[in-house]
Amino acid sequence: MTKIGYLGAGTWGIALASILAQNGYSVLVWTRDGNFAKQLQKERKHPKLANFIFPESLRFTDNLQETVKGAETLVESVTSVGIRPVFTQIQKHHPIHCPVIITSKGIEQGTGLLLPEIISEIIGNPEAPLVGCLSGPSHAEEVIQNLPTSIVCSAYELSVIKQIQDLFTTPTFRIYPNSDINGVSFGGAMKNIIAIACGIADGLGCGDNTKAALMTRGLHEMRKLCVVKNCKPETLNGLSGLGDLCVTCLSRHSRNYRYGRLIAEGFSPEGARQKIGMAVEGIYACVSARELARKNHIPVPITEVTHAIIYDELDPREAVKQLLTRAIKEEHL
Repeated sequence: MTKIGYLGAGTWGIALASILAQNGYSVLVWTRDGNFAKQLQKERKHPKLANFIFPESLRFTDNLQETVKGAETLVESVTSVGIRPVFTQIQKHHPIHCPVIITSKGIEQGTGLLLPEIISEIIGNPEAPLVGCLSGPSHAEEVIQNLPTSIVCSAYELSVIKQIQDLFTTPTFRIYPNSDINGVSFGGAMKNIIAIACGIADGLGCGDNTKAALMTRGLHEMRKLCVVKNCKPETLNGLSGLGDLCVTCLSRHSRNYRYGRLIAEGFSPEGARQKIGMAVEGIYACVSARELARKNHIPVPITEVTHAIIYDELDPREAVKQLLTRAIKEEHL
């Protein structure tokens, strides 16, 4: 049976690892928390997905080297912040010679690198042919219920794209190929920022009109900024851009939306993060996106005010005022 090393035991990692197990693969899931690994192995369910029982071929460990050794494919669901240290450690002890599939979403602070670029840099091969990614509108809570879901995959090599489709496709989990790996990765990172803004707007009682405007103008920001990462703007009209933007800005399952809403309801940014209790990728992405935008002199007002709310204690109501009083220019699509 093909062994897959799975890195990360959050809800999204569990959902995807379970798909692989149900598709007949032997999946060893790594989490750095040894007690959590033992709990998952014993109870066969995740505390945040309590009604879902793991397939028998899903196993858990806190031993990273055991997870990687002999794996024919590595799948990543750690965090955008954790991806560099985890893969640096892997590469140091077990140089990577198998496909790596990224499912986290983010942009690295300081470098502005997308997650496939980080892995390629660690491997020592720009646009490493082993690297691919999976992205799009998909909540773990719905995937594990086998609710119809369509997402997109990409890679630097067509053979890896085909492998991702073969590994993950089920009757209810549909995967579209897309050769624009930067665009697929960029859309997944940026939509989290806009989701925080939408959560804040809803928490303030601004209404659906406001949220529709934030999503539309947010997509415009994404399209403007994506070109600095050599993305195709039209990629952001698809599942990894508009599709993921919709599901993240509109759903009760969205951590980024809930994080923004908690801030509007009076929680401090740190208090809201602790209340969520899981990674909120938009907190980090807004720093990276703001860095990219300022470096390239591209205005991203929604990203700017979201950053100011999280890091500079800008009052959310003042943020709305700032957006509404900006000079109006002709709408360019």
